Amino acid sequence: MTLKVLILATAPERINPSQRFRFEHYLSMAESQGISFTFSPFFSNTTWKILHTPHHYFQKTVGLIMGFTRRWLLMLTLKKFDWVYIHREASPIGPPIFEWIIATIFRKKIIYDFDDAIWINQASQANPFISSLKFGSKVSFICKKAHIVSVGNEYLASFAEKYCKDVRIIPTLVDTEKYHNQLKDQSTGSVTIGWTGTYTNFHNLHLVMPLIKKLQNKYHIKVKIIADKDPQLKDIIYEYKKWEYATEIQDLLDINIGIMPLIDSDFERGKCAFKAIQYMSLGIPAVISPVGANAKLIKHGENGYLVSDESEWLTKLDTLINDSNVRTEMGKKAQKTIIEKYSVKAYESDFFKLFSA
Repeated sequence: MTLKVLILATAPERINPSQRFRFEHYLSMAESQGISFTFSPFFSNTTWKILHTPHHYFQKTVGLIMGFTRRWLLMLTLKKFDWVYIHREASPIGPPIFEWIIATIFRKKIIYDFDDAIWINQASQANPFISSLKFGSKVSFICKKAHIVSVGNEYLASFAEKYCKDVRIIPTLVDTEKYHNQLKDQSTGSVTIGWTGTYTNFHNLHLVMPLIKKLQNKYHIKVKIIADKDPQLKDIIYEYKKWEYATEIQDLLDINIGIMPLIDSDFERGKCAFKAIQYMSLGIPAVISPVGANAKLIKHGENGYLVSDESEWLTKLDTLINDSNVRTEMGKKAQKTIIEKYSVKAYESDFFKLFSA
């Protein structure tokens, strides 16, 4: 008998990093596991394209109304599903009305998954008025209603365990067999320091820009930023590459050294080290702040560097810039770490066990 699972998420497929590396890579494996997934995003592709850009308020409002309409219609089909897997939230604003209906009226088993400290509201630059409608308090409510909570790291688990008895840690993962399956050649050309992410994390990127400027004054190094928007960095010579699914891996392979600076805050402690995981999966050594899951991912000096202050950032970046052999050997160990502990294959069994409880 095929198990029928409804997946509720915010964005369409192959767009949102959180969704892509939390559950989307398992969708194609469902049939072999005796599971049928029905994926239902809140936003359409059309709305998502303008959602994080300034203005377009009418179109965004229409997109929200259509999203809520689809969700209400979806509630009429809940009887046919055995499980409901909710990634982050069923709707991006408002109270957890859909989660309440799913758990209380239809009594469906909920698997609740998140990979950020989403109970802490973060203001949006593109949609500043939205933060007041986010209802961060609904995270604890959904945890209480969930049969299982799946989170990306121990910090998030410590929050979820206050409200749910069955909390499982499944890291944010990469497919090291089909996608993140190449090894960076560190012996070619000039050195490029790179960062990948979304505009919501530019405040972390800006932390190290004064240091990067010092390094550019000292060395002939390149800087590459892969993101959904241009960060408009001042006094830095850099290449901006708009993130694209089709070129993601090749864009990352242009990088010799990956960086992940983080402010040490409650919200950042909920991060699941994903930038570093992406770098390391391709044999790119990572220099990162020891915040949240970063500290568990990196064995300092072996598969990457954990750095806290300006002196450490400069020293470790200097080492990697000057020695391609160190970059190569560290990159190989980094890739081995990801294959063994942060790959789709490593956690395939754990993910599908969520639906057998």
